[in-house]
Amino acid sequence: MFLCTQYLLFLHIFKHNNMKKILFSFLALSIGASAFSQAPESYKKRPTLVFNGFLNDFTTASRIKASSLSSVLNNSGWAKISETTPGIGLQYLQGLNEHIDVNTRLDLSFVDYPFPNRAKLGTDKGLAEVAAGLNFKLLSDKYVVNPYLHTGVGASVSSVYWGAYIPVGAGLQFNLGKENTFLFSDFQYRIGITELVANHLNYSLGLGTALVDRKVKVIPPPPPPPAPMDTDKDGIFDDVDKCPTVVGVAKYQGCPVPDTDKDGINDDNDKCPTVVGVAKYQGCPVPDTDKDGINDEEDKCPTVAGVAKYQGCPIPDTDGDGVNDELDKCPNEVGPASNNGCPEKAKQMQSKADLMAKDIYFQTGSDKLVKKSYASATAIFTLLNENSDLGIDILGHTDNTGKAAANKTLSQKRANAVKAYLVKKGIDASRINAEGYGDAMPIADNKTAAGKAKNRRVELKLKQL
Repeated sequence: MFLCTQYLLFLHIFKHNNMKKILFSFLALSIGASAFSQAPESYKKRPTLVFNGFLNDFTTASRIKASSLSSVLNNSGWAKISETTPGIGLQYLQGLNEHIDVNTRLDLSFVDYPFPNRAKLGTDKGLAEVAAGLNFKLLSDKYVVNPYLHTGVGASVSSVYWGAYIPVGAGLQFNLGKENTFLFSDFQYRIGITELVANHLNYSLGLGTALVDRKVKVIPPPPPPPAPMDTDKDGIFDDVDKCPTVVGVAKYQGCPVPDTDKDGINDDNDKCPTVVGVAKYQGCPVPDTDKDGINDEEDKCPTVAGVAKYQGCPIPDTDGDGVNDELDKCPNEVGPASNNGCPEKAKQMQSKADLMAKDIYFQTGSDKLVKKSYASATAIFTLLNENSDLGIDILGHTDNTGKAAANKTLSQKRANAVKAYLVKKGIDASRINAEGYGDAMPIADNKTAAGKAKNRRVELKLKQL
């Protein structure tokens, strides 16, 4: 009944073409809306069902398309009520947030549809239009009057012709009380995007109601304070009794005579009341003079910090090199910590290796050792054989004669040749690393014969294993 009344009111207002009456009606609705008595937690729109009465206006849209909007307005070309088609519709709204609502809408009317570039059917046929879109609201549903913009996508069917359109428009939402009931005044321009859909205007007036109640957080009042209790019945109320479940005395605020550290010696006789101790030391623990975590009665070095493994004494350093035996790989030989307590043989013997390297020669353009190289190669073997804790890096180099790739290959082969000689003599291959660098690391100028001779070399670098 209300829907019919709203629809007749809508037709009456537009029939007399009096915009002052429209504005007056909106103003009256705004002033008449009641204030809210309790603010909800959120003003996001609840699921809402809306019944619409509307007018479809194909006439004004066609005039705008034929000329322009300004021409229609200047020449009073807006369609009269008799040139529009009424209909009814149904909408479903639900908020994505306080300012954006999802809108689905179904409109039904009867019209002799003006299909573009086709003759009219000559008789009214049913027109169904369904659309989905978004309402972008300026304000939240808390406010009585709320302007919004609308856009979306829609489809229509008339007779046997289907089509699609895009609805764009604006409207006003009127809150009729507690966000339960809304009045919608909506204007849309429906733009056809398929061949058989005619552009048209849609003016609608709708009444909606929320389908579910808004949940309002209710904060219960605080419970009354409990009556004073004396759980342990010792005559001291629990709120001042530090031991409410154990019978105590007033001197200790409701607790028994205390033994804070639970060592069997009450605090009045305990010189260390917060630390477990023994009667021999008047309630204090057995002392630990050197603070190494081992009490003096079990510590063989009570004045020097140590470890339990050595009964409270420090870890020994047999060779006195400052590296304790547990970290010293050579506990009976003096050596620096940087070499794990071992002598730095590699550094000490490197000068010998440098002299040996100067007497390593190869046949020209080959990786074959010449005879005069064997003495040095054998000396290198002897040094490694007598010092099993040493390894060696064999580094091959060439001058810049020829291509760099060929030089690198040759230098690698020459380093490998020296390694092969040492392995054949009995040195484990895992102690030897051979690398060829070609002409990439010169030590002299390659522009002179003397410089090139210096650059054709093998370097031997000893290393501690």
